[in-house]
Amino acid sequence: MPQESHPDLNDLPADIRPEVAQSLDRIASSLPAEAWPDLSREEHQALGRLLASSHYAADALVKEPSLLTALLADEHLNRPLQFADYQQECARYLQDEKGQPPQNEEELHRALRRFRRAAMLRLLWRDAQQAGNHRSVWQTAAEMSWLADTTVEAALGWLEEHYSPAWGRPYPRGTTQTQLDSGEVRPLRLVVLGMGKLGALELNLSSDIDLIFAFAHSGETLGGRRSFDNQEYFTRLGQKLITALDKMTADGYVFRVDMRLRPYGDAGALALGFSALLEYYQDQGRDWERYAMIKARVIAGDQQEGARLLSELRPFVYRKYLDFSAIESLRAMKAMINREVKRRGLDNNIKLGRGGIREVEFITQVFQLIRGGRDTELQERSIRKVLPVIAGLGLMPQQAADELLQDYAFLRDLEHALQGLDDRQTQLLPEGDLAQQQIAFRCGFQSWADLMAQLEQVRDQVRQHFDAVIADPEEEESLETDDDLSSLWTDELDKAQAEKLLAEKGFLQPEASFRLLKTLRDSKQTASMQKVGKERLDNLMPLLLAAVTEAKKPDTALERILWLVEAVLRRTAYLVLLTENPEALQQLVKMCSASPWLAEQLSKMPILLDELLSPDTLYSPADKQRLQDELRQHLSRIPEDDMEALMEALRYFRHANVLRVAASDIVAQRHLMKVSDYLTFIAEVIVESVMHSAWRDLTRRYGRPQLANGEAADPGFIIVGYGKLGGIELGYGSDLDLVFIHDGHPTAGSDGQKSLDSVTYYSRLGQRIIHFLSTVTPSGQLYEVDMRLRPSGNAGLLVSNLKAFADYQSKEAWTWEHQALVRARAICGDEDLIERFNNLRAEILTQKRDLPQLRQDVVTMREKMRANLGSKKQGGDEVFHIKQDAGGIVDIEFIVQYCVLAYSHQHAHLLEVTDNMRLLDALAATGVLPQDQARALQEAYLAYRHAAHHAALEKAGTSVEAAPWAEHRKQVSQVWDAFFADNQKSSQS
Repeated sequence: MPQESHPDLNDLPADIRPEVAQSLDRIASSLPAEAWPDLSREEHQALGRLLASSHYAADALVKEPSLLTALLADEHLNRPLQFADYQQECARYLQDEKGQPPQNEEELHRALRRFRRAAMLRLLWRDAQQAGNHRSVWQTAAEMSWLADTTVEAALGWLEEHYSPAWGRPYPRGTTQTQLDSGEVRPLRLVVLGMGKLGALELNLSSDIDLIFAFAHSGETLGGRRSFDNQEYFTRLGQKLITALDKMTADGYVFRVDMRLRPYGDAGALALGFSALLEYYQDQGRDWERYAMIKARVIAGDQQEGARLLSELRPFVYRKYLDFSAIESLRAMKAMINREVKRRGLDNNIKLGRGGIREVEFITQVFQLIRGGRDTELQERSIRKVLPVIAGLGLMPQQAADELLQDYAFLRDLEHALQGLDDRQTQLLPEGDLAQQQIAFRCGFQSWADLMAQLEQVRDQVRQHFDAVIADPEEEESLETDDDLSSLWTDELDKAQAEKLLAEKGFLQPEASFRLLKTLRDSKQTASMQKVGKERLDNLMPLLLAAVTEAKKPDTALERILWLVEAVLRRTAYLVLLTENPEALQQLVKMCSASPWLAEQLSKMPILLDELLSPDTLYSPADKQRLQDELRQHLSRIPEDDMEALMEALRYFRHANVLRVAASDIVAQRHLMKVSDYLTFIAEVIVESVMHSAWRDLTRRYGRPQLANGEAADPGFIIVGYGKLGGIELGYGSDLDLVFIHDGHPTAGSDGQKSLDSVTYYSRLGQRIIHFLSTVTPSGQLYEVDMRLRPSGNAGLLVSNLKAFADYQSKEAWTWEHQALVRARAICGDEDLIERFNNLRAEILTQKRDLPQLRQDVVTMREKMRANLGSKKQGGDEVFHIKQDAGGIVDIEFIVQYCVLAYSHQHAHLLEVTDNMRLLDALAATGVLPQDQARALQEAYLAYRHAAHHAALEKAGTSVEAAPWAEHRKQVSQVWDAFFADNQKSSQS
């Protein structure tokens, strides 16, 4: 080759120039002199950079020198390509000059390999021009993945067509000729799953492709010269496909194919039916297979059936609960890799070695496996995309995620450089000086030493993050335990020694506590645990005992926590959660010590243990806006037609948020009024969501009903909360007093294909809402619903239109129903109807009343309640029923309700609020109640409600010793007598 035809190599390191010049001479010698392209200076330099970073590129241009001219003329060279571009180019290569497809497998193999060579050359060229731009690695990886997708699909499609005359096409068992003739049944296709980096669209420059073959149904082939069972057909087809891709010919190969990730590996069937595949993963699937399946993607064949398969495999990969057992498996896998690295001396392996690619993958996938079933945003194949999600969910600091993403891009770019040099799958750093200089140049470094310094910094940073996430807890000082306490569980101490040790550790009932421990340890449940589960229990118990000794009442704390341990013996991932998270264990001890109700809730729903992992949110309940946002995000992950999943999600949301309120109440000493506010917000958000879900379901079936004014309803329906819900005073065990009101047209039907009149339509809406709220599922029920405050009570319609409600309240309602209306509040629904309800409520409440009759009605109802619900003498000791006895909660509520009914026609301000505390403020401000009386009632009311709240948490009744409450009762009774003494028919007990 003439010297003047050499490109200008001055921008290349001196050590590399001779190698590049030699490659240029080889390429030039393979071309006639007149065929050498007329290169610009920039093209000379770009070609030099390509040859400096890839021996494979030089070999490819020598083998097919015309590619150089085609490459330079290619309009794709200077822009990134998309999947459609690869499909178009592949189709072009699979046609001859006459537009005919390959006539035999040899021609297919040649066409695919020529296409792959051209695509690789283009990618290497682009990579060489972007040396040091590590972000370009993502486009290169995506294009390599599209190249694989395209070639696999092209080869599969050609093979199916080519062999159909001999083998026929596969159909589900039982397919009839009539179905074939009508086209009712289409032939089955192979489902090709791409695993690993191919599945994630992050394939390396020179990588094997990991594949799994599956097919949807058993059956046989039809229409060929010979019929095969579908199993045999797809096995034969799979073998042909592998050969088309993997066979080394004079033109090389397309992709090396690795099938070892399939069930049973090399010993398993090459292609499996869906039922066999699902059965395998359900019964025998191992943790590393869950890890692999995170990245599974349908890359070729039947996309629709493949999507169904992956959907059915999702529960295998992503557990519904927090699965901390995954971290054990990843540790075990990493330990095995470390042993292999050490045995084979692979410290210079940038994938498997310290701080390498695999550690970044483990960091991301441990979060996916642990939390992916709950936080479905984590069900993402690409590490590049999932790292920001992990940070966004607060599972990792943003800075750590940013550093890992940057480090991963650097490592992957270096991997591409290593593999692009000789088109060889390797992650080993080269030892030769020339290769080292070439790799450093390709990665944008002046020298190998500079590259190694950067690599060492990256590895140190990755390892630091890896240790923070996956380090064995035994290595952490915070998890050190007392050997003496360990011996309590391991049965090393006799009864006397054990009880003595427990007493020394602060247990006041050491005999009973040791008996509880021994009962659990010797139980049939524990004895029947599998080995791994028993190991997890043995790991947790010493930590649990150490945490319990820090409690104020260790005996109580131990008893309650053992309820939970016993409840999760069959779901030992929860044991791992507590072992892995010492802070969560401490929170658990704190909460169970404070409340048997909380301990019971956690035992019934261990999935709530997740909440213990975030003390910041555990003790900071969400306001209504945050609750709405949180629930919206939860429900957005669930298909609208999956009612079971929707109901479970709502129940988890409710239980988790009530847990936060209780933790805030007990541990953080949250004010009572705030506790009630939070509990009410939770109920409101849930009721509103349930109403929208029920409405959406009905409109899908029956269209929208017509309003009284002739317009289509949206929704023309409201839910009114009475009692504690209406009064913003919900407690932990409160039910919901609801009334449903609509504004439907009296005769017109809904506008769906199947029409319903408004009464039936809104009745079904109400029934569906009650069903959502009160149905008992494995997670319990949302709320118990009480509809007795609707017009005519249980004898009335489930849903009333506004006019009928108004007529009832005006003409038929009892005084106690107007009292209830004082605390009524529209929770959600049609804004216009809410406004009209509020106007009606004001109209009813502001009616001028006969005060003597009003007082008599209030007293009559109150005495009836006391007689039926108040306390009785017990064993000669007087007890006080906080709610129902004289001077208790209901007396205060009746006083307030009487005052609103009696004086709101004079003071409209009394209609603006529904809770008793603010109503008492309003009564004092208007002068209806003297300031001192209002304050006395408020103090008593808060004290009573505080006691009732904590009685619920302590699972105690609301009947208490009377003496401590005497002063509050006296003050309440004095106010009561001021209004009602003349109407009393019986003395107060």
